[in-house]
This record gives sequence, C-alpha cells and structure tokens, in this order.
Amino acid sequence: MAGEPLANVTIQPQGGDDSSALVPGGLETDLLTHDHVTAKFIIRCVIPSLYLLIISVGLLGNITLMKIFITNSAMRSVPNIFISSLAAGDLLLLVTCVPVDASRYFFDEWVFGTVGCKLIPAIQLTSVGVSVFTLTALSADRYKAIVNPMDIQASSAVLWTCIKAIAIWIISMLLAVPEAVFSEVAYINDADNVSFTACIPYPQKDEMHPKIHSVLIFLVYFLIPLIIISIYYYHIAQTLIKSAHNIPGENSEHSKRQMETRKRLAKIVLVFVAFFAVCWFPNHVLYMYRMVARVLSFCNSCVNPFALYLLSESFRRHFNSQLCCRRKPHQQRSTSYLLSSSAVRTTSLKSNAKNTVTTMTLLNGHNKKQPISL
Repeated sequence: MAGEPLANVTIQPQGGDDSSALVPGGLETDLLTHDHVTAKFIIRCVIPSLYLLIISVGLLGNITLMKIFITNSAMRSVPNIFISSLAAGDLLLLVTCVPVDASRYFFDEWVFGTVGCKLIPAIQLTSVGVSVFTLTALSADRYKAIVNPMDIQASSAVLWTCIKAIAIWIISMLLAVPEAVFSEVAYINDADNVSFTACIPYPQKDEMHPKIHSVLIFLVYFLIPLIIISIYYYHIAQTLIKSAHNIPGENSEHSKRQMETRKRLAKIVLVFVAFFAVCWFPNHVLYMYRMVARVLSFCNSCVNPFALYLLSESFRRHFNSQLCCRRKPHQQRSTSYLLSSSAVRTTSLKSNAKNTVTTMTLLNGHNKKQPISL
C-alpha cells in the first residue's frame, strides 16, 4: 500500500548474493502510485483552489473599489478615475482569463473552441494594456501635480480624464487585434505520438513569429512603459527633494502638509507600478515556467485595492463602511485634510524673500475646497 512504512526495506549485505531483494515486492510500484496520486491531487485540487482564491479576492477588492469611487462624489478625481479604469481592466481579466487558465488543470485539451481561442488571448492582452497604460497615465498625472504645480487645469479636467481613460481602452483593444487574428487551435503530437488540441498565439510552422511576438509584448507592455514611468518618478523625486529645502518659513507647517499629501499620492501610484512590474516580470522572462508566472501575473489583479487600503485613510474608511454594510455619519474634516494634490494644484513651494503665502487652486477651476480623494 501507499502508506506502507519504509522500515520494511532490507539492505543487501556486502558480499552477499542477489537473492536478498533490495525493495520488498510491490513497494516500488506503491511509491510510484503515491507520487502519481500526490501530483494528481496538486494539479486537480491545490492549483485550481489557488485560482479560485485569486478570483474571489480580486472580485471583492476591485468591485468594492469601483463602488466607492462611483457612489461617493468626493472620491471622483483625476487619479481616482484612472484607478477605477485600472480596476475595470483587472475585473475583465479575473472573470474571463483566470477561469479559462484554471480549466487547463481539469481538461487535457482546449475546450473553448476557435472563437474562445480568438477572444481569450485578446481579452487578456487588452487587460494588460489597460493596466500598464493607465499606470503610465497615472504617473504623468502625478508628475504634473508635483513638478508643474502652476499648470492649472480647467473645470473640465475630470471630463478630459474620462476621455483619456476611454482612449486607453480603445488603444489597448486595437493593439490586441493581432492576438485575435493569429491565435489558432492547433493539433499537437506529444512525446507518445498522442494528438491533442491547444490554443496557440501564433502559427505553429512560423519560426519567426514566436520570437517577434515575445519581443514586442515585452517591449510594448512592460519595458517601454516602465522606462517612461521611471523617468516621471525620477523628476518627481528631484522636485520633492528640492521642495523639502525650500519651504517658506511662515507657512512651514502648512507646506509640510502639502508635501506629505503629495508624497502619499505619488507613493500609491509607485506601489501600483511596483506590483505590476513584480507580478508580470516572471511571465516575460520565465516564459517556460507557465504555472508560477501566470498565477503571479493574475495576482496583480487583486493587489491594487489592498495597496490602496493600506496607503489611503479615506479609501480605508469607505472600504470598511462597504464591508460592514453600514454608512458612517459624515464628519467634517479639518482644513489640513482638505489639501490634496489629486484635487488641487499648488503654486511653487519656493518662496521669494517676502515669504509670500502659497496659493491653492482646484483642478476643476472652482474656488472651493473638497475632501482629499485618496
């Protein structure tokens, strides 16, 4: 039996003949059977359960995030619109691609037909495009808020941000069209000459297509966006360092609060970018190790809401309220919590010799204050 103790194994003494068996009868077969059962249990139970956990956690976090931003007018700001678009892309990936990928551990063949083979890869690439391009747009927004505080946006800033978010979705879908065009269901022979069907992202007989495909995916959806984001954050870091040494004496506390708000918002976007880079890097580099890489990349669709929960007091309060199914009474916030670089633009922190008071102007052009968004 598989549970037979290994103490029954006898070792042949030196100089003895071959009459003494090294392994008792049937034990070797039982060990192989035990390994097979263990592998089958991992493939059929553990891995799909991990996928189910990813789907559940991701749906909970992203749906709650979108609900908060949609139902609370105080949370509707430029960066939050981008974050909502990011959550929508993650939801699309979680409800379509993750279940299909998990099904590979139940079925030995592709069971979603030619239409599924065309749509699923295109949907996944669209979601990845929405994620990386939205993170790039978020970084650009933080760059404008911190490096160019004099660049005051009009009252239509929110509308223009919505247009940008829609444009990102359209561009991502267009870039995913080749994935749908070239993906095909192929009949593949394994080592035992057994034929099975699989969905492959490029023609099986084309040797150059796989190489071109991998390089373009790596450049367009990973390396180039991360370089652009890194440049933005390099200038953001420079500005924050310089601003820290040029705080007006009369308003030092006031300016420090502004600085902390800016740093927090920039930190949130940077954490999102870091999660994306870490979660998708194995999928690009270790392409052969599909299981670990794909599980980790799908985890990227779960972590953003929880990063926001840890980094944003405002979002954490709304999130707790949503999970507890109750509404907290509206509380007046102090003036220090009304200053947010996601809702306001400030003039330069550098003061002249007269230490002029830093002025504030809302992104939407109105001369009133709103609660911070994040």
